[in-house]
Amino acid sequence: MTGASGVGKDTIRREAVPGLGDLYYSVSATTRAQRPGETDGVQYRFLEVDAFRALIDEGGLLEWAEYVGDFYGTPLEPVEEALAAGRDVLLELELAGARQVKQRLPEAIMVFIAPPSLDELERRLRGRGTDDDAKIAKRLARAREEIRAVREFDYVIVNDDLDRAVRDFEAVVRAERVRANRLLDDQVEDFLREGPDEHDA
Repeated sequence: MTGASGVGKDTIRREAVPGLGDLYYSVSATTRAQRPGETDGVQYRFLEVDAFRALIDEGGLLEWAEYVGDFYGTPLEPVEEALAAGRDVLLELELAGARQVKQRLPEAIMVFIAPPSLDELERRLRGRGTDDDAKIAKRLARAREEIRAVREFDYVIVNDDLDRAVRDFEAVVRAERVRANRLLDDQVEDFLREGPDEHDA
């Protein structure tokens, strides 16, 4: 899941994930300052810059990117463990990180969350009250870059109505789960196996 800062990715994810069954949400690591109300390990894993750079050097990140002066990245080990256990994994990423994941995992499904307009996005950013004018300007400039890349994604969900956006996101996940190319060989064999003979009952 990718989209501009302030577009509502967190809200859509929080609303959708409980209804999607066995889905692992990967908590990103970041060097940005912890905001009031945030808990380390819940919204993000908050790291000092040196600790983040050490993870990069150790190959411990699936992807990472710098965004308006802060680093963000996905710890690799928990994602590998979830995938090995057969679970779906949800990553909430910036554009550069999403591109890295798609390069490493071509089967990854890319979902872009778009704002109804840049004016509405600016209103939401200002309404959060967490950034000064300079940082908001940087976020809007990055949003323009991200929107221009929208054709790289498999799905686009416009968050002009939260309930509809949540339903659309849930529909994407459910549809992807039942795609024929995701069937394992033993599942195909199960379909071919003859059922019990009714006359033997």
